[in-house]
Amino acid sequence: MAVYTEVSLETAQPLFQRLDLGTLTQLRGIQGGIENTNYFATTDQGEYVLTLFERLTHEQLPYYLYLMQHLAQRGIPVPLPASDADGDILFTLCGKPVAVVEKLRGSSQLQPQPVHCTAVGSTLARMHLVAQDFGREQPNLRGLPWWNETAPLVYPHLDEQQSTLLRAELAYQNHVAAGSAFQALPRGPIHADLFRDNAMFDGETLTGFFDFYFAGNDSWLFDLAVCLNDWCIDHASGALELDKTRALLDAYQTVRPLQAAERELLPAMLRAAALRFWISRLWDFHLPREASMLVPHDPTHFERVLRERIAHPLTLADAPVLA
Repeated sequence: MAVYTEVSLETAQPLFQRLDLGTLTQLRGIQGGIENTNYFATTDQGEYVLTLFERLTHEQLPYYLYLMQHLAQRGIPVPLPASDADGDILFTLCGKPVAVVEKLRGSSQLQPQPVHCTAVGSTLARMHLVAQDFGREQPNLRGLPWWNETAPLVYPHLDEQQSTLLRAELAYQNHVAAGSAFQALPRGPIHADLFRDNAMFDGETLTGFFDFYFAGNDSWLFDLAVCLNDWCIDHASGALELDKTRALLDAYQTVRPLQAAERELLPAMLRAAALRFWISRLWDFHLPREASMLVPHDPTHFERVLRERIAHPLTLADAPVLA
């Protein structure tokens, strides 16, 4: 959530009038994240988030926005996109696609405890089930094909050990993806980026998930693995903390028990989730775009997580959950 496109109050006001959201009184650029331009927007009616999409197109964006609408209307705590009198939720501002969504109350829980992991696990499972009848389809644009395409761009920036690791893990993930267990994984719309800074809490109460702009149709297990690799780890070492891991997995399975193929491939998907974010952070770090307030994430964090998942693969025997 950097600021690539500067937006003034005067420029944004007609959009807020069109959405019947009141008079815009303040825009504050949001720091953190790297894909889009984001502002907190204050009007005389409430608080909102204004997002200008820097990479996603008008053709791609309806999937994300209507998925959020679908989930919100079915009781999943996500920001509801604002619509105009015609029901439209995607607009243009400063030559960029733009949307306005509700601002969730609370704050991100950056030092989660098992109680927070429990809330995330159960809500994630509910979200997967509720999204099954979403009528649009779009692949996970940061899935395996993107990893294969992007890795050659970052190899020149790696040392020999890093390059060896990346090549070997890509080969492993391509092998996994060709197997029958992978093909049997249940799938549907997933968030694909549900880190601790993409959820809001009011105390111990989860008030919502947000930033769905990496969402796509993919395996539910991959989505779960992304969460485990962020919510349940010791950041210094990248190791999974079993109390948090048990809490998140147990809560998820209370709503949607894992199938046999998912149990088999949990270690592989934890590696896949670490690989995905290592590649994207390498790309953003070494091939950055110019933006005010942009602070690229450290790619070595997910290199460390990936090495840890390879060295110490998690099985459900390590974190016993519902049978």
